[in-house]
Amino acid sequence: MEIWALLMFAVLMVLLLLGYPVAFTLGAVATMFGVIGLGVDFFDLLPLRIWGVMTNFTLLAVPLFVFMGVILEKSGLAEDLLETMGMLFGRLHGGLAVSIVIVGALLAATTGVVGATVVTMGVLALPALLKKGYQPELATGTIAASGTLGQLIPPSIILILLGDVVGVPIGRLFAAAVMPGLLLVGMFILYVVIYSKLRPQCAPALTPTNETGANLASRVFKSLLPPLLLIVAVLGSIFFGIASPTESAAVGALGAMVLAAGHRRLSLDNIVEASRFTTRLTSMVFLILIGATAFGLVFRGLGGDTLVEHIMGNLPGGVWGFLATSMVLIFLLGFFLDFLEICFIVVPILAPIAVGLGVDPLWYAVLIAVNLQASFLTPPFGFSLFYLKAAAPPQINIGHIYRGVVPFILIQVFILGVLLVFPRLTLWLPDLMDRMQGFTN
Repeated sequence: MEIWALLMFAVLMVLLLLGYPVAFTLGAVATMFGVIGLGVDFFDLLPLRIWGVMTNFTLLAVPLFVFMGVILEKSGLAEDLLETMGMLFGRLHGGLAVSIVIVGALLAATTGVVGATVVTMGVLALPALLKKGYQPELATGTIAASGTLGQLIPPSIILILLGDVVGVPIGRLFAAAVMPGLLLVGMFILYVVIYSKLRPQCAPALTPTNETGANLASRVFKSLLPPLLLIVAVLGSIFFGIASPTESAAVGALGAMVLAAGHRRLSLDNIVEASRFTTRLTSMVFLILIGATAFGLVFRGLGGDTLVEHIMGNLPGGVWGFLATSMVLIFLLGFFLDFLEICFIVVPILAPIAVGLGVDPLWYAVLIAVNLQASFLTPPFGFSLFYLKAAAPPQINIGHIYRGVVPFILIQVFILGVLLVFPRLTLWLPDLMDRMQGFTN
């Protein structure tokens, strides 16, 4: 029976690499192998599993956060932030690239929609960077990497899905992802600064503007205040136990509409377009989740989980051997598979093994999230690379983008290693939040 489970997994991987739709491939493979190996009656359990997915209150946060992100993307927030941060840091070598990293972090903490962030910064910032004489690789790499910060910095859709799959509270997972996200932002900025110092011709400084200090300070305050207030409203309500992630997502969606109205961008057309995008993306996520539920049910019925647990649990090095192997596996799969496929197919197999070996599931979920973020940048199928190429000027080819993201991928691998060696970097903030709310570990 276990051989059938491995064969089912192999067939699934081949079909996904051939480009077949994920949700229907999962369901079709599960149905075929389930009927052959377990019989039709085995699927009597499936409707209950699907009902559990569709009535999961936590997953309601997904469409709310997506809607919030799309509305903010149309509110003009990104344009204001890019313009103001460019004026603030532009007089430094690499200052425009530094401002893009900061804006990417702020947009990640407010919108969390990677595609919208990358395309927006590609359209607004990339032509300006090239016009100012920035090296194409540095410009494209910085935009692509900064745009993917929304995968890790909460509120993040992947964190919500990972929390549900691994079985950890979403609020604690959001808190645990804050420090890794800040570490990534800091390392991105450090790389840009060092690279600009060593090769100043690749990242020239801008001519100082005529803005007075008071005017610049006023512009910075006006640009930063709205997103910071929204971040506090959404994340603060979660971290301090005022609201659940789903309730805070509703607050964020309402706050995004208020900000869009303040920028005079809250039109009926924008609301309709945001609703359509939210419906499409949410439908895709839930279809994949339903297909993955069927696949997981059959895979376990065939004994695949027991076989994988036996193999992974007997690796050389014990727990550290399992952690290293699972992280390398997820990283390599990220070259070819979407983060949703890895989250719904691979993680449900690995997470119970990690718990069985005594690994903190919260820490393990954050490690997976950092790893999955790199999948947006790894060629040949990194989605951020395609988003940026679609928005880039004609003189930018895919080679510029591929070469530009390599240093940022290495930075993400380095941060993953740091988090492996120092788990407290991940766990101290959620533990602090628990103590502040009166809970004890």
